[in-house]
Amino acid sequence: MARTRANDFEEKKHSILVSAATVFADQGMDKASMAQIASHSQVSKALLYHYYPSKDALIFAIIENHLTKLEQAIEAADKPEVEPEQRLRDLIWAILDNYKDADNEHKVQLNALSALSDEQKAEIHAIERRIVKRFSNTLDQVNPDLNTPERPLLMPVTMSLFGMMNWVYMWFRDGGPITREDYADVATNLVLGGIKAVR
Repeated sequence: MARTRANDFEEKKHSILVSAATVFADQGMDKASMAQIASHSQVSKALLYHYYPSKDALIFAIIENHLTKLEQAIEAADKPEVEPEQRLRDLIWAILDNYKDADNEHKVQLNALSALSDEQKAEIHAIERRIVKRFSNTLDQVNPDLNTPERPLLMPVTMSLFGMMNWVYMWFRDGGPITREDYADVATNLVLGGIKAVR
């Protein structure tokens, strides 16, 4: 007879992912142990292995869960009927708002991808490509001249924007002199003001 799932199965899985992301971010992927993660999660090692059979499985689950939530937030914010400039502003805000309280998960995404199998990397890259495509489509609408065969600058501009957003966790602190929403406007205005100068 199949074993039934506990009522709090998904809640426990999520709690373990949050704890594991904290341990990985603090200790590094190589130094962090399953014992440390179990202790931080306040579960037994046996229960931890029941949910996630290896560190690699944990790392994949953290990144996949983080990016899936990010993609869902971006999809909800993306309204093609809106003017391209406002559409870009909404997409940038969706990213920065979603990054709130997710610094540890973001660090794992940036630093631990090499620990994954080729199949896992392919799944992660597929999500990342879909996210990037939404931004490049919008930037293309803002300035179609970026995407010419002679000088294909759409992708460099798109990835420069992601550089601004992806590394914000290194310096931004909630409660500081500017809010997260303020910085979303700063990043948008930098892109919208600078994109017109890119030829």
